[in-house]
Amino acid sequence: MSAAAEEADEISTMVANESTTTTDEKCASCGIPAGGEENAKLKNCTACRLVKYCGVVCQRNHRPQHKRACKKRAAELNDELLFKQPESTHLGDCPICLLPIPLHAAKDPGRYNKLMCCSKLVCFGCSHANLLREEEARLRPACPFCRTKLPETKEEGFLYEMKRVQANDPVALFHAGMRRFDAGDYSTAFGYWEKAAELGDVESHFRLSVAYSDDEGRCAEKDMKKFIHHSEQAAIGGHVFARHNLASWELKKGNIERAVKHFIIAANLGYDSSLENLKKGYAQGKVSKEDFAAALRAKGEAKMDMELTNDPLASNVMGST
Repeated sequence: MSAAAEEADEISTMVANESTTTTDEKCASCGIPAGGEENAKLKNCTACRLVKYCGVVCQRNHRPQHKRACKKRAAELNDELLFKQPESTHLGDCPICLLPIPLHAAKDPGRYNKLMCCSKLVCFGCSHANLLREEEARLRPACPFCRTKLPETKEEGFLYEMKRVQANDPVALFHAGMRRFDAGDYSTAFGYWEKAAELGDVESHFRLSVAYSDDEGRCAEKDMKKFIHHSEQAAIGGHVFARHNLASWELKKGNIERAVKHFIIAANLGYDSSLENLKKGYAQGKVSKEDFAAALRAKGEAKMDMELTNDPLASNVMGST
């Protein structure tokens, strides 16, 4: 995309949202007060939220004076969001027991069930408790969340999932993309991930970041700006692998402080590789004793949560209350 096209896109999005205005506010370009001439309704510059405009024309005219301050403040706002500690990883919580889905479930799918009927992720403990309940009551196998009859064949399961894809379920779209990627259909996989990312799927943002950093260019032409964008969106959503990749990228560029912040957030979510990097940084004097100790404590708490989530007995007791 050309610089002119990027600027036009910025302008079109920056005045997209109306803001709450007071009578003493004025358009930053022409000076028309809110509610003044033709009952002007001012709109925020949504990139920085520092100034307001009465329309796109005024924003375009004011762009040369405002551009530098706008980009600076927009970067500050982005960092505030980027470096905020997420409450949980991208896997979220089990919808039944409400305990965090274990981080290692991302590498070991046997630790949770992805239910094709409703696209929910249910922890091993709740799945096991549901199985015991069905066996005791001699019930037919059903989804532990939505109670839909479980598919008896892979073909039936595929039909379940495609129904969710047709309903624009972002989780189903992501998994459909993974299936096409594994089959070597990279362009279709990329299309599924793009659509799922637009709908807010964190895992798809991560897959797009990987695609844009791929030297082989199997899904898309290598583009490190897009790699950073999708990595940041995934990291904000709690994706620790994306967060770790951003830390490594910042480390490579010599931005030690930003890299350490990323490593701390990922370690606090229970990611061992980031904790190891913090350990090295602490030994080198680049990470404070307080930050390293806090990361160790958070790692211990995350481990306890994981053990509880995967304890069939604990989930069975909770399921019976």
